[in-house]
Amino acid sequence: MNVVVNLWTLLGILVITLAFILRVNPMLAVIISAIVTAFAAKISLNDILVLLGNGFLKTRNLSLLIFLPLAAVGLMERHGLREKAQLLITNFKSITISKLLIIYLGLRQLSASVGLNSLGGQPQMVRPILAPMVEKILDTQYPNLDSPNRERFRALCAASDNVGLFYGEDIFVAFGAVALMSTFLHDHQIKVEMLNIALWGIPTACCAFFIHSLNIIYAERKAKKIQLNLKNGQAK
Repeated sequence: MNVVVNLWTLLGILVITLAFILRVNPMLAVIISAIVTAFAAKISLNDILVLLGNGFLKTRNLSLLIFLPLAAVGLMERHGLREKAQLLITNFKSITISKLLIIYLGLRQLSASVGLNSLGGQPQMVRPILAPMVEKILDTQYPNLDSPNRERFRALCAASDNVGLFYGEDIFVAFGAVALMSTFLHDHQIKVEMLNIALWGIPTACCAFFIHSLNIIYAERKAKKIQLNLKNGQAK
């Protein structure tokens, strides 16, 4: 039996990709992508508004669950969490930014692959712990590095968490997106088990780990080169 699949709905992915490349506001990008996808799927404007409204009503109580951890992390930061993290990293003399971020990326991906998504995160791990550790290494190993390159390493901290979580959780068979893909395919008479979807997420996760690790290593090599050039310039 031949199944006709409407590929025009994939335009939403193109829209959100272009929006992120152009640095459009993420919330606006997601809404535009959802509307484009809905129109491509021949859903009326009224039904689109109903779907958006129902989604808002179902998730409006999540704000309390989001703000409580933020308050706890903020309290710990006020009592010296960042300073403790920086003091801890000084005990590892041979640690580099590449080693630290790649280890975190691997742990984040492995933990997400078994459903432990809450072990990391931007507010509870990256901002108060990982980023201060990287900043301490920068101060020690690359003290003359300019502000734009320092910001790049802060961005890499956040990206390491995002990449690890995004590609790691797709390996977890009970992850909501895996169940959604399986349900969607079954509704269109395409028989695919959730386990197979999760297993096919492993090669993608490995590629993401490899590519992002190269990006981290390249950024640190560039920082070393800049630091060396600055030292040579000051010597002259």
